[in-house]
Amino acid sequence: MSGLELVVVLGAALVACTLVARRLRIAPAVLLLVCGILLGLLPALHDVGLPPEIVLFIFLPALLFWESLTTSLRGIRRDLRGIVLTSTVLVFLSAGAVAVVTHAFGVSWGVAWVIGAALAPTDATAVAAFARSLPRRNMTLLKAESLVNDGTALVVYGIAVGVVVSGERPSLLDVTWDFALSYLGGGAAGALVAALGLLALRYIREPLLKNVTLILMPFVGYLAAELIHASGVLAVVVAGLITTQVGPRVSTAASRSQGDSFWSLATFMLNGALFVLIGLEVSNDVRRVPTSELGRAVGMIVAAWLTLLAVRFAFHFLAGALVRLTMRSPEERARHLDARARVVASVAGLRGAVSLAAALAVPTTVASGADFPERHVVIFVTAGVIVLTLVVQGLILPPVVRWARFAVDAEEQDERRLAETTALEEALAAVPQVADELEVDDDVRERVARELEVQLAELRASLGEADDDQVTLSRGDQYRALRLALLDRKREAVLTLRDRGEIDDLVLRRVQGVLDVEEARLLRPEPEG
Repeated sequence: MSGLELVVVLGAALVACTLVARRLRIAPAVLLLVCGILLGLLPALHDVGLPPEIVLFIFLPALLFWESLTTSLRGIRRDLRGIVLTSTVLVFLSAGAVAVVTHAFGVSWGVAWVIGAALAPTDATAVAAFARSLPRRNMTLLKAESLVNDGTALVVYGIAVGVVVSGERPSLLDVTWDFALSYLGGGAAGALVAALGLLALRYIREPLLKNVTLILMPFVGYLAAELIHASGVLAVVVAGLITTQVGPRVSTAASRSQGDSFWSLATFMLNGALFVLIGLEVSNDVRRVPTSELGRAVGMIVAAWLTLLAVRFAFHFLAGALVRLTMRSPEERARHLDARARVVASVAGLRGAVSLAAALAVPTTVASGADFPERHVVIFVTAGVIVLTLVVQGLILPPVVRWARFAVDAEEQDERRLAETTALEEALAAVPQVADELEVDDDVRERVARELEVQLAELRASLGEADDDQVTLSRGDQYRALRLALLDRKREAVLTLRDRGEIDDLVLRRVQGVLDVEEARLLRPEPEG
């Protein structure tokens, strides 16, 4: 099948599965995965695979960067202890447990650790696709874990593959160096690329070029980290988190509007295509396993999947109990996750593209020239566990979330209300000074002030959001200039709230989006009439 035909098939599958999934009220990723498996039965698609380079160097940087941009850094700092534990200790425990189970099926220890390391990390894109209905804090915890744990798992994976290929066991010093280089080198590469990219964004004025620069950042960060043998995943995540903090001050309304539209469409298409391609790869992997080994391989898939679930449940409940013993302040106890939330977090441990890419990247030969032992088993077991986590856990996750009966998250609404109120108050207070600077006539100044007062009064009186359509805007040049100047005061007020930790990064993005729409409306040319 040609590349053009494959693009058409992927696009058609994405549209059809999404429409059907919305009708059935299930996550589109489930149908996309099943669709890929079924498409893999067609002879024309037997040769279509998922090269690990495509996942690691194209899909992964773009998707992880967007997930980082839409993740709360304040939330990460607030729950840093739990995120560090799940992205390191839980990864080691998961990899080790799966290695023990697969070794019991007759797989050598080296290959068993390769399988365990490939399956240890949860997948950020899968979590985002299935867990959107979770409260903000729970979602932040899951996404942050998925963004960071890839670095840990890929180091363990690299060590395990190296042992099988060379036959030599690394020393403790070598392992420590690998982890230090992965984390510190990846973080440094991401910070450097973010600093250079944001410096460029500060001086670039054209919205299109601003967004091209932003799109390049995750790929440059990943490449820079790979060149020093550090974690490209962590480089992308660090670059994205830094951009969430500094980006609002170096971007413009036009560039943000254009960029948000691009990222929404691009990540939707990349995510959808990725799930279909995973399904195709799974279908192809089934044909590679000899019939005589199929029963054993299927047994390993089920055993590895159940092991991952059991370890995740045990870790969340045991670690939660230990952490609770060390809590001293009432605030810490109030933020402690209850048993229902821990069940949800355990079920939401989904595997995805990173695991499959790691399995596919296993070399075909070892140092002696012989074939890599049971490489087809590594790929088949990894792919099978991915299918079980996405289909089984993905389908039961929504009912589990409903069973958990999470309290309505009023914090985000309160913070957004604070941001909008503060922005209006700041703009109203700045009317005299800005009007004088722009030499605006008194009648225009008074009209703008009255409109802001009306908006502020209605916002304070309401329990919802301010209605942006309640004021009929004049198109006079002075009016427009004054309103545009006051928008900058609003933005600065909201950014100040974010910097002080009074509102979240996600609240900032939403309020900033409202202000960007208002600016675009003010800049719209007047109809001739």
